[in-house]
Amino acid sequence: MKKRMIFLIVVVLIAISTQYILATPGDENDPIITLSYIKQVLIPSITDQIEKSTAPKFEVVDVAAGKNVICEAGTEFILRKGSANIIATQKGGIANVTSGVDLQHGVPIPPNSLLIVPLSDGRGLTALDDIILMIKGKYTIQEVDM
Repeated sequence: MKKRMIFLIVVVLIAISTQYILATPGDENDPIITLSYIKQVLIPSITDQIEKSTAPKFEVVDVAAGKNVICEAGTEFILRKGSANIIATQKGGIANVTSGVDLQHGVPIPPNSLLIVPLSDGRGLTALDDIILMIKGKYTIQEVDM
């Protein structure tokens, strides 16, 4: 009985080993990627995809005194020159991610701080004098209603 069991185990091991030994490299069951394929096909394809994808960039915008800049959700901006106040709504203000605070309506914008608008509900800023902004995202510049 023991000899039969050992014989069966040996036969099964040989059968399994033979399957791996006889497998052809590069077929469906064992694909092979060569260095030339990586250099000639894969890397150029990845490079093309990277070059085609364009990430949004900050643009420098001059805003005249007395104008509002109304931003959409996700818009980021940095006040580089001049002074401006926050336009907030009942839902809240604008996140100052540099200092970790929420700036409420009428609060002066600190220069060189990164601010992010959370919702498209009329939030933005009012230019008190001529300002320069770095801004990334969608926005509109409007005359102040008096």
